[in-house]
Amino acid sequence: MSDAACRSGNFTATRFAIPGPVLVTPKRFGDHRGFFLETYSARDFAALGIPDLFVQDNHSLSALPGTIRGMHFQLPPHPQAKLVRVLRGAILDIAVDIRRASPSYGRHVAVELTAENAQQLYVPVGFAHGFCTLVPETEVAYKVTDLYAPDCDRGIAWNDPDLALPWPFDAGAVQLSDKDRRAPRLRDLATGFD
Repeated sequence: MSDAACRSGNFTATRFAIPGPVLVTPKRFGDHRGFFLETYSARDFAALGIPDLFVQDNHSLSALPGTIRGMHFQLPPHPQAKLVRVLRGAILDIAVDIRRASPSYGRHVAVELTAENAQQLYVPVGFAHGFCTLVPETEVAYKVTDLYAPDCDRGIAWNDPDLALPWPFDAGAVQLSDKDRRAPRLRDLATGFD
């Protein structure tokens, strides 16, 4: 991560060395009852350089540690930016730059998101996204900027050796969907983001 952090309202945004993804940390207000925090504010996010309009919320539960969901993206005309957070448990969240003309093409950012730290990862259009659960019964919620479009739904291999993603589990210990198991390597994608 870079040292570039800015604040707006109840949020701090930290930028990475790879342009695009942003780590958003909400301010937590706590007392004897528990805590309260804002998870999204269109006004404050726009002030942080995230002007996207989110149109759909998704929620997943992964029963076992080592469950990998990814690396997913949607092609134009229905690309999706995402805002990812953990409701219960912990994940290693990864975004890979798949914009062919980008100087950071094929590079990634990886952050640990937990229910306790309440941090969120903003994943812009042009990045593949995936996560690995670190503890049992992990629940993840994320906002997206376009509706699910099956014809535009794509993925790249979670274990693409060219990407060398820092997954915390060996290949034999991960839980994968059949779709994710069959995803191609980044270099074998027929279409993508220019």
